[in-house]
Amino acid sequence: MKAQRDGRKARGERRRQDLIEATLRVIERDGVAGVTHRTVAAEAGVPTTSTTYHFANLDELLIATLISCAKDMATEVYWTIDSARSHGSLGATEVAGLLAEALGPRRGRTMAEYELYLLAARRPELRPAARRWLDVLTSMVRPDDLVALRAFLAGIDGLLIQGLIDDEPPTAEELKPVVEYLLRPH
Repeated sequence: MKAQRDGRKARGERRRQDLIEATLRVIERDGVAGVTHRTVAAEAGVPTTSTTYHFANLDELLIATLISCAKDMATEVYWTIDSARSHGSLGATEVAGLLAEALGPRRGRTMAEYELYLLAARRPELRPAARRWLDVLTSMVRPDDLVALRAFLAGIDGLLIQGLIDDEPPTAEELKPVVEYLLRPH
């Protein structure tokens, strides 16, 4: 009987993750304003009752989506930092490459993530999920200088926002000098 319960739990977790991914696709296409239980269910190819079963309300769905985005982004940054550490240090080339990827091939996803992130400014219940990204990154990097880390992250946020409103996404080569400036010791 336990194996059957474990199988149902695993299917439920997969369904929740599918709904989160569908929510991100809806936000990429229509913005946060386009997120309803019905649009997410249609995007995921499931009945609307499935979304309401897993997420009682839209705030719950948006919070889960924001947490998932923060976790995914933190994992990607962690692997970049870990790889850079094994090769000496985190360099501007790696960071500029991540930014160019976020603003080029992953532009829609980046826009959706920022839209969710900014929604937290208007919706206090989303703020803990939005702050999670900074908390996770700070714990991974363990900087000696928290002020320098915050300034670096603010610069990266600025580059991403500016890149999202550019007609053409910046290349890693264009971003690298700015990242070098942000990474230099002060």
